[in-house]
Amino acid sequence: MHTTLLGVLGLALLGALHAQDSVPVQTDFQQDKLTGRWYSIGLASNSNWFKEKKHLMKMCTTVISVTADGNLEVTSTYPKGDQCEKRNSLYTKTEQPGRFSYSNPRWGSKHDIRVVETNYEEYALVATQISKSTGSSTMVLLYSRTKELSPERLERFTQFSREQGLTDEEILILPRTGECRQWER
Repeated sequence: MHTTLLGVLGLALLGALHAQDSVPVQTDFQQDKLTGRWYSIGLASNSNWFKEKKHLMKMCTTVISVTADGNLEVTSTYPKGDQCEKRNSLYTKTEQPGRFSYSNPRWGSKHDIRVVETNYEEYALVATQISKSTGSSTMVLLYSRTKELSPERLERFTQFSREQGLTDEEILILPRTGECRQWER
């Protein structure tokens, strides 16, 4: 029984690692073109926090800049209740252009972040595999340079999220908001 359980767990882990390796990264990724202001248009996730907070989520502003050592400083500003919150993250580059890692000590999580596809001027589709001691989850983000995107881009986001095993209940087009403008710099 013990050997069988270990075998099943090993196969599950191998499957998760294989699925993670099958997530593509933008061909000829150009990091400097990703910098600047983006709006989060879509968010999809199978994590518990997303399921609990999904009904409260709204579009936020994210500013991406390159640090002196070539990593990405990612600053997101979003409405939370009647206030605006700002969250800074440092995405560490990996050997593979377009792929980054991020650790969140507060939540004890490690993130494998991949820029799946972008044209740099309109949209960016980003996939993240999150690992915690309690398990792993998948998150897909759709960024836009403006607060609106074409139906084709929204459909691509939905399609890609489904390809990552996410259900329609786990996919959200974020409601627009005009709040937090004083933070959008």
